Amino acid sequence: MQVSKIPLVVGFPLLLGACAAAVPGAYLEPKAGFANVASQTSVAIGKRTAFAETQAENDALRKQVRGMVHGKTLSADTAVQVALLNNRGLQTSYANVGLSAAEAWQQATPVNPVVSIGVLGIGAAELGVYRAIEGLITTNLLEAKTRKQRVALADVNFRAAQLEAVNDTLSLANQTRQAWINSVAAFETVSYLSRAKATSDAGSELARRLGETGALNKAGQAREQAFNAEIAGQLAQARLNATRSKENLTRLMGLWGAEVNYYVPDALPTLPRSVGRMTAVEAKALRNRVDLRVAKLGLEAQAAAFGLTDQTRLVTDLELIAGFEAEREAEGSEIATETTPQIELEFAIPIYDTGKARMRKAELMYLQAANALAEKAVNVRSEARGAQAAYLASHRIALHYRDVLVPLRETVEEEALLSYNGMITSTFELLTDVRQKLGASLEAADAKRDFYLAQADLTAAIYGGGAAGAGSGGESTSLAAGDGAGH
Repeated sequence: MQVSKIPLVVGFPLLLGACAAAVPGAYLEPKAGFANVASQTSVAIGKRTAFAETQAENDALRKQVRGMVHGKTLSADTAVQVALLNNRGLQTSYANVGLSAAEAWQQATPVNPVVSIGVLGIGAAELGVYRAIEGLITTNLLEAKTRKQRVALADVNFRAAQLEAVNDTLSLANQTRQAWINSVAAFETVSYLSRAKATSDAGSELARRLGETGALNKAGQAREQAFNAEIAGQLAQARLNATRSKENLTRLMGLWGAEVNYYVPDALPTLPRSVGRMTAVEAKALRNRVDLRVAKLGLEAQAAAFGLTDQTRLVTDLELIAGFEAEREAEGSEIATETTPQIELEFAIPIYDTGKARMRKAELMYLQAANALAEKAVNVRSEARGAQAAYLASHRIALHYRDVLVPLRETVEEEALLSYNGMITSTFELLTDVRQKLGASLEAADAKRDFYLAQADLTAAIYGGGAAGAGSGGESTSLAAGDGAGH
């Protein structure tokens, strides 16, 4: 009978592990969770992304990116697509999804039992080699009892990691689009200021020659030369801004080496004549915002953690120890062996730590997550309304500059030219009108840039990936104030 008890006692802990549920296949996939990330990204912005885990995959992506950028003039959509395929920081976010899947896999796998074997009385002369053998298998019963809650918590974290990866993808797409807008707008500003500098050079040269003849006093000459110096400084700053803006775009696209030899257009696209007013923008944002869904999963995770804490409130460590002891006794010339099964239950007595502090902490963390979710919902509504208002208003402002102010300045310039040809207007008055027309063109370009930035912000406010409270990020440029020279 003693022999029959040994496998029963030893096999009981193994039976507990065998009863555990199988690991879900979603955690075992080579790129666990990434397909969900890619599909949600495609729905939101219509772009594809990739998760490269091998050198061959990295080489394929690098070759594809090179074909898209090397020596090419990039559109905003192309720049965004390149960033989604080539940005290494985004690959880090995708790897985090795999890490959360591995963690869920780990939690779904039963803990290995601990086996200990002891040999007592080694070298006993009357018994030959040893006196007794003791074998034990230790299994954590509490781990088996709470596995369901721990797996549920790990699954919530896995889903949250996927949504965070989606949000990181949308954020990179939005940053890249805005960087492209700022870069193109910066080069457009350089173009306008270059024309202003040419006009200013002509005025400064004319003032110098008139000064040599005595037809223009020193104050008039200094006024024109000061204006020319200010324009030169503004042009230099504009060129620096353009270089920085393009470098920021390059960094977001993850380009280096020969791949930085790409171009951006000289001007932003023409403004649309009208923009449709989006209805129910708050509802769309509440339905689609990825960061809001992450906050909801955070609340779900705290609920799961609260349940796990409740399960382990009083007993934090409960172990079952089962095994046997085989003892040898020498009786004359014969050696008799007696096998005794053993079973122990090991746990901590909750004398001091009754679990109340851990329960209180879990309650407050759940309350914290609930308030964070409520605040996020309020902020999402506000951001959606604000983004829509900025989008519509920036379009009206840009149209005003393009359709009202610039045509008026063009009319003034044309009439000034006719007066100049009729010897009614002086050369300096004509140059002043030309400068003012170029200044209006600069303001119109800035307004157009702000509209396209507001358009990107509206998309981010509905789907996620935007920076709450961030400004347009562009730098406004205007011509130096100059009133021409009198004589």
